[in-house]
Amino acid sequence: SGEAMSVIKYLIPTRGMLGVRSELLSATRGTAIIDAVFDSYRPKIAGEIQARDKGSLLAFEDGVVTSFGLENAQDRGKLFLKAGEDTYKNMIIGIHQRPGDLAVNVCKTKALTNMRSATKGITVGITAPIELSLDASVEYLASDEILEVTPSAFRMAKNPEMMGKKAGKGKNK
Repeated sequence: SGEAMSVIKYLIPTRGMLGVRSELLSATRGTAIIDAVFDSYRPKIAGEIQARDKGSLLAFEDGVVTSFGLENAQDRGKLFLKAGEDTYKNMIIGIHQRPGDLAVNVCKTKALTNMRSATKGITVGITAPIELSLDASVEYLASDEILEVTPSAFRMAKNPEMMGKKAGKGKNK
């Protein structure tokens, strides 16, 4: 039907392949086929691998995620959590739509008052969270982030040791 298949072969270090699969599948609308075969151990190639251009949404505090907190947070980016899940401070809960990290309070509860409002029944729909596999979680990580793997979940967070170093640098200036 006029469609041809192209085969492209590269010799790329493993650290350079992180994130390529998802980008390639997005660019080709899922029609790409990717295969990787180990070639050999070689010295590390000098230079930096390009990092992601968007920051992370971080949990502001420890607690249980509420639907009210998610409604406000989803305006800031795409989320990895749903209501009822446990979270802790500096846990990565989503992808920020801009560069740089942003702490959001997804544990916030709605203030209960006895005042009535005409817009009380109007609620904003909560979008479904992004389900990350182990591979997708590793691809998402930046150099100052860590991945916690448990039998029931994959959780990403800012590395506390790296955060201390950043805070220390700011104090010395």
